[in-house]
Amino acid sequence: MAGPMKMRATLGQGYTDVRVLMTHPMETGQRKDADGKVVPMHFIQNLTVKVNGRTVIEGQTSQAVSRNPVFSFRLRGGAKGDKIEVSWLDTHGETNKTETAVA
Repeated sequence: MAGPMKMRATLGQGYTDVRVLMTHPMETGQRKDADGKVVPMHFIQNLTVKVNGRTVIEGQTSQAVSRNPVFSFRLRGGAKGDKIEVSWLDTHGETNKTETAVA
């Protein structure tokens, strides 16, 4: 169900800006399909960000996040070429991850 992610990491003065697009249906469990049946919950529940293999952010989300969410955050420090990895786990046990180097 989930598709590829796109990520960009750019270096500023003393910080690194990261922006990631996650392709995911993010179903709330409240919507009904064409037949009137409730579409079951299916959303990203855990999010992890690593810099050069070290975890710097761990977070949880809920069904309140929209379909194909975009997350943007700023990390203190960083250098060109640092490896940024973002991964998630959803309510169905599916996972996805992507990585990029700081530009």
